Amino acid sequence: MFKKLNPLLHSELRLAVMSVLVNCEEADFVYLRETTGATAGNLSVQIDKLSSAGYITVEKCFRCKKPQTICHITATGLKAFEEYVEALKTYFK
Repeated sequence: MFKKLNPLLHSELRLAVMSVLVNCEEADFVYLRETTGATAGNLSVQIDKLSSAGYITVEKCFRCKKPQTICHITATGLKAFEEYVEALKTYFK
């Protein structure tokens, strides 16, 4: 029996962002943009959606007088990602 896939994580870019954060726990906006190949505008929108869902937290700060956005995966986000992966596995049996 197939498990329902989380529609929030089923988006290619949101899944890519979560995959990066699962592996490194936090990443800055520039790293996420370069790693995913996304445009800044699209990435920003997808980060907002993940943040609104409680899957990530977003920290805005200044480093060397430059603004920086750092994303962190939350326990809720990690659980949702793990459940998504398990649900996806049901499609391969």
